[in-house]
Amino acid sequence: MGDDLGDEWWKHEDVSEAEEEIAEEKEPTEKPNTQTKTGKKRKSVTEKPAKAKKRKKSEQKECLVAQEEKKPNEDDKSTKPKKRRKKKKTITDVLASSEPKPGCPADLQNLVTQYFSDKRSVIELEELKLQDSCFLNSNDLTHSLSSYLKEICPKWAKIQKQHTEKSSVVLLIVCSSALRTIELIKQLTTFKGEAKVLKLFAKHIKVEEQVKLLQKGITHIGVGTPGRLSALIEKEGLNMQALRYLVLDWNWRDQKLRRMVDVPEVKVDFLKLLDTGILNGCKEGKVKIGLF
Repeated sequence: MGDDLGDEWWKHEDVSEAEEEIAEEKEPTEKPNTQTKTGKKRKSVTEKPAKAKKRKKSEQKECLVAQEEKKPNEDDKSTKPKKRRKKKKTITDVLASSEPKPGCPADLQNLVTQYFSDKRSVIELEELKLQDSCFLNSNDLTHSLSSYLKEICPKWAKIQKQHTEKSSVVLLIVCSSALRTIELIKQLTTFKGEAKVLKLFAKHIKVEEQVKLLQKGITHIGVGTPGRLSALIEKEGLNMQALRYLVLDWNWRDQKLRRMVDVPEVKVDFLKLLDTGILNGCKEGKVKIGLF
């Protein structure tokens, strides 16, 4: 009892009250700590996608910067003048820029040697060369077809009367197309007299029909395209025995300013036609060539 009385009890009560107050103060302060910890955890969880978004934004920015850096280069390329490709000159361009010149025997001779240069030997190429006596006077671009034929065939009336062979012609005119064939036949009215003219082209007419027409009666003049004429010779519907004059529609030009020998397909057929016995007939003096 003495000990109890000696102690200052009011001080103990103050201490206990103070400790309780301190404990109460600690409890609310500790709770927010737990909340902050959980809050930090939540923030850490939620901050991860935020970082990913930041990365995406940074990547997008880098892409935009890269595109902006590329754009000036593209603009530089667009500002630079582009090199224009040189267009290949066509036959039409060449002929349009050049004045029309009348054909001559040398032009035909050069065409024959160029075509057969890789197909024949040197000796054979020399045999293909024709003498000047094989050619008639060439058209100087002033003649019509009738006036030109009157000049090279002054004795036509006598020649046509002497012709009596079937499947053959005395005068053969070679041109590039069916339409040109019809035009030339119309121009023959003042020259042909009583001579029979036959159109020999492939358009709407079969080879067999033309063979029958040649075999039926006597034909004096034949006007046609190289391809059909070669086909008739191969089928023995047309022979070269009575042929005396070969006239080439050399100077005429189509809408594209191309001559007969400027069209690749026609040129090949034409040179094949010459090789079917016409060149040999020229060398023997039976056939003469005229360039109209």
